[in-house]
Order: sequence, then C-alpha cells, then structure tokens
Amino acid sequence: MKFRSLLLLSTAAGLALSAAPALAQDAQPTELGEVIVTGSQVRQAPAYAGGQVATGGRVGLFGSMDVMDTPFSSTAYTEQLVRNQQAISVGDVLQNDPTVRVSKGFGNFQELYVVRGFPVYSDDMTWNGLYGVLPRQFVAAELVERVEVFRGASAFLNGAAPGGSGVGGAFNLTPKRAGDTPLNRLTLGLEGGEALYAAGDFSRRFGENNEWGGRLNVAARDGEGAIDGQNTELQVIGLGLDHRGDRARFSADFGWQNHRITAPRPAVTPGTAIPDAPSADSNFAQPWTYTDEEQLFGAVRGEFDLTDSITAWAAIGGRSGKEENVLANPNVSPTGALTASRFDNVREDTVWSGDIGVRADLTTGPVEHRLVASASHVQLKSRNAWAGNFGVGFAGFAVGTLTDPVAITPPPLVSTSGDFNDPEITERSRTASVALADMMSFLDGRLLATVGVRYQEIKTASYSYADGSFGSGYASDAVTPVFALVYKPSDQISLYANYAEALQPGKIAPEVINGELVDNGGEVLEPFTSEQIEAGVKYDAGSFGGTLSVFRTTRPSEYFDPNTNVYSAGSEQENRGVELTVYGEPVEGLRLIGGATWLEAEITRAENDLNVGNSAIGVPEFLLNANVEWDVPAVTGLTLEARAVHTGSQAASADNALELDSWTRFDAGVRYDFEAGDRPLTVRARVENIADEDQWVATGGYPGSNYLTLGAPRTFRVSISTDF
Repeated sequence: MKFRSLLLLSTAAGLALSAAPALAQDAQPTELGEVIVTGSQVRQAPAYAGGQVATGGRVGLFGSMDVMDTPFSSTAYTEQLVRNQQAISVGDVLQNDPTVRVSKGFGNFQELYVVRGFPVYSDDMTWNGLYGVLPRQFVAAELVERVEVFRGASAFLNGAAPGGSGVGGAFNLTPKRAGDTPLNRLTLGLEGGEALYAAGDFSRRFGENNEWGGRLNVAARDGEGAIDGQNTELQVIGLGLDHRGDRARFSADFGWQNHRITAPRPAVTPGTAIPDAPSADSNFAQPWTYTDEEQLFGAVRGEFDLTDSITAWAAIGGRSGKEENVLANPNVSPTGALTASRFDNVREDTVWSGDIGVRADLTTGPVEHRLVASASHVQLKSRNAWAGNFGVGFAGFAVGTLTDPVAITPPPLVSTSGDFNDPEITERSRTASVALADMMSFLDGRLLATVGVRYQEIKTASYSYADGSFGSGYASDAVTPVFALVYKPSDQISLYANYAEALQPGKIAPEVINGELVDNGGEVLEPFTSEQIEAGVKYDAGSFGGTLSVFRTTRPSEYFDPNTNVYSAGSEQENRGVELTVYGEPVEGLRLIGGATWLEAEITRAENDLNVGNSAIGVPEFLLNANVEWDVPAVTGLTLEARAVHTGSQAASADNALELDSWTRFDAGVRYDFEAGDRPLTVRARVENIADEDQWVATGGYPGSNYLTLGAPRTFRVSISTDF
C-alpha cells in the first residue's frame, strides 16, 4: 500500500465515517463533566493547564491516578503536543522530557530510550497497559493519545518487561479516543525538502448518550528527508473503539504499521578514539542496506463495576510482526576510516498478552483502603535466521571514511544460520505474575501508604537457528515488593517516597556482536533483580507544577568480553541522581515544559576489576530541557515555540579512556490558526537543530556496547491541517 493509495483510503474512510446515518448532525453531542478517573483501567486523566501534559496517568495495576497522589515521578504528554510539534515517532515526543534521551538499538534501527541512565527498548513499552503488543523498532506518533513517562523501577506495578529492559522507567502509550465533538481532519506535510506526508483523523460518537465512540487514524510518509540518500516509507492505520457506560467501560484498539528505510544511516563503533563528527546531513550507509518491518497488533480492554465499591477488569492483546534487514554497520578508526561487514536477518514474532484484576474500596475505622489483585501473562514465540560475510580473522571491508564514504558491491554471504524463507523458532518466553496491593488513606486523604507484592514466573528457552533444536533455557521465579508513602501537607504540595524493584528476564546471548561470533551464542542468562529507593516533592499551583526527586538504582548487567568472545552476566551498575521537571501555563498564553537531571552512574562490579569505580557507558552527567510556547497577543491564532536540549558528556568506553563531548540543540516553530472559506486551517512550520550542529548525540544503549549515533541535521517540517 503506497502513499497515494493510503491517502485515498484515508479520505474515503473519513468521508464514510462522517456520513454514517447514526451520526446525523441533529444528534447533539453531550459534553462530559469532570470525570473521576482514579483507579480506572479505561478512563484517562484530563489535560493539565495549557493542554500539553495530563493531570495524571496509568500507574500499573492501580490504573489511572492523579499525579499528586502517585508515589512516583511521572509525566503524561498529550496528543495536542504531539500534533503541534509534528512528531513522527514516540521518540520525537520524548525529546521534550528532561529525564529521557533517545538512542538506537544494537545493530538495528530500533528506537531506544534511556531514562535515569538505563535503556528501555521500544518493544518494552506498554499499549494501554499491556506488554508486548506494540511494534518493535518504531511506533508512529499518529497512533497515540498520550505518551506516559513513568520514572523508576516498576516490576511490581507492571510486571517484568518481557524484552529485559525497564530498570530506569517505563512508558505507556494510550490509543486515541473519539471526543464528544465530531472530527474530520486532513493534514498534508513536507519534511526535509522531499519527504511527503499525509494523514487523516476521523471520529464520531454513537448512541442515545454518545456512549459508543470510534476513531480512525491513517497516515503515510514517503521520500528522502534531511539525511542524504536515506528514504523512508511509512504507512499507518489505527482504529479505536470505546464504550463508556455508567457501570461498564470497554475499548478495542487495532493497528497496522509498515515501515521501511532504504540506506538508513547506521551507528558506528569507535576504536581507540572518538572521531570528529561528520556533517549531520551526510550518510555513510551502503546504498544496498535497508530495514523493513510490518506489524499488526491490537488490544481489547474492559472494566465493570460489580458494586459501587468493587470493580473488575480484563484485557487481552496480541501482535504479529515481520522484520527483514540488510545491514552494514561500520567500525570507525580515529582518523574516520570505515570498515564494515554485511549482516542480514529476518525475524517473525507472535506475542499474546493478558491482564485481569479486581479492585475494592473499603473502610476500616479511620483508614480507607483500595485493595487491588491482578494477574498478567505475556508469551512470545520468535522465529529468526541470519547470514553474514564475516568469520574467523575477518577484518571487514574498507568502505571509505566518515567524510568520504565509498559504496561497494554487496559482499557475498559466507556465514548462514537458518532458512530465510522458513526461519526456525529460536526463542520462546513466558512471563506470568500475580500481584496484591493495599493503598491506604489516612487523615482525610492527606496521607497515603501503599504496600504490595508481585510473584512472577519467567520461562525462557532458546533454540538453534540452524535446525530449531533446543539450546538453552531456564525457569525461575521472583518476588518484587513495593513500599510507598505520599503526604500532602496542602493542596499544592505532595511529598513522596518509595522502595521498588525491577525484574529483568535473562538475556539470550546474541550469536553475533560487532561482526564477532559469540562462543556462547544462544545461552540464556539468569534473570536480574534491581533495587530502587526514591524520594521527592511535587508542586501544583493549578496552572503549572513540577516534581523534584532524588533516587538511587542498582542494576546487574551483561558483558561481552572481546578477548574470550563470551557473553555473560557479572557486572553491576549503580545510578544516583536528582531530577527536576516543570510543566504547565504559569501565565495565560505562555506554556512551559522542561527541567534538568543530574546523574552519577558508577560500575560497582565488573568482569575486569580495573573498571570498578568507572562511569557507565552512555550515561550523561547532566540533562537539560526547556520548551516554551507563546501565543502572540497582537496576532490572534499565532503561536511561537522554542526548545533547547542539552546533554552533558558521557563515557564511551568501559575504561573511561573515551568520552563523548556534551552537545546542545536548538529548535523553533511557528503555528497559525485561522479560517478560510468557513473552514478552520492550521499551518505549522518547524525547524530542528537550527544551527545545523554536527555532533555525536549518544553512545551505547545496549549493555557493554559503545556505538555512536550521529545527530539529525537541520530539519524543516511544514504542514497544513483542516477540519471539515
């Protein structure tokens, strides 16, 4: 399905939906009053002043909670912010967060998010509370209503992330919902001079009281953007249905995403020195490389009030995904000379995820209780095959330099494992858990105390790529507790503290790392348990607010020893930090999002004793974000926006001999709302990396690796939207 056909589909589907008989314009929509969302697994918290962030978000099995009642640090970014910044992916939205930095996955083009100095993989985000459902590699921004950032360990609240990340935080994406007002919106855009964009967003509510809703989103991108020679094709379809009743709430969400990048600019692995960054718009990819993925996914969730004080919920979701890659990620010498090997792979995933639970509100004397019990289950079956041109003693093909790359003929494949046309099952995993919690309320709700425990079972098995025979596996269990306090001395101030743990399924040792065959490839490592302690204060002035927190997190980690070619667990990292986040509209027409993070990441245990006490790879010492929107009083409908993103220096080798310099990026945008022919129109223009700085923006992201990611060049985006 190409760009034109998807655009036609979006227009036709929107017109059909807008013409539905049940949605005649004489059926007046009813506006909901203030909705109490605390504890709901379906309803969402309303937007905060300024509309860019929400007043709360999902807190695992506790459902939706107000930010002032939540004993953790969190921020929920809204669709309004996503749309106004012309975000392409979830990673673009997270560029606003002062505790998160966006990197790439290891040897692929998966978006990877580093929060509190620890990675969260894109397939370890939850979709309306369910793990494993979202597409791997990349999630299009058109699919989401909210991007909820949860900082800190969350194994008790959500269960263990099946992909093995999530120590420093978690992300939940909520699907779009139909509002009370009918919506028909078309958007056309242009990025980087040649990449075209088209999207349709259509919604209606049905029924006597508008209790049924439907929302359809379709989008397509195609063309070369700001990076030379890198062409992106993206098609997205998302459909959300919901029912809101007095006692029953229901939602069903389905998505399809097809994403292909031709000649994607790769990450590079440095040698004994960090090379100078080349021009930000240059591309040192081989023209025959590509990444291609197609994902079909969905989730159904419902909750029912059994009584006025007891509510039960259930959810089930799944994903079927296919990926194909031809890669040549290079190594770079201190002079900028590149050598690369070819690596091809295919992957097919089938994931099922479920969640059930019940919550009950009761009172014992002066204490109010919210009792919650839940059970969750995630299972994955993955088929894989790979091939490459490397082997023992292979040094790589010379492919020029960073500033003068050379295209070569695709080298022949000499190492193969598996059948690309019919890949074998290489991994099965199952994560199941049961959780119990009691959130107690004292002093008329000013003091909240939470205690809980989750019992989890993790089973993982790996199989031979070549013939599907059993290779390695384990079955293990763990108990992860949580203890948390919230005290509100006033309506504007909330003090909180927590102790929580993160549980990570053991990684499967890759068969290939940096073009080197791993001697114990396929071996399954034991699960890891991490510990976190955190305290903070939150402030809510009604129109603006913020959070100041301090934390300490420890995490066991994996390590690849290039001298023995063995992938093992034997390292530990301790991260300590201070975070400040601010948001809201302190003055009418002036909106702020920003803050800062101070981090100290230390290796406390390592395979090489000489590395103990060193800084961890890829953890910046300081992060700063400042995003400002201003409605120009003299021109109705005109809004100016500016954003600054600063990232401090970070270690780029285990011995700390290499260091990535600090970097700063400035973005700006303008938005103008007006009417033409009785139709509302919005024109948005935005430029990112105004100064066109050439800079390495991240190193690593995958444990023990130090590959470098080049920042995006100066990038222009312009779009026009109309509602009809």
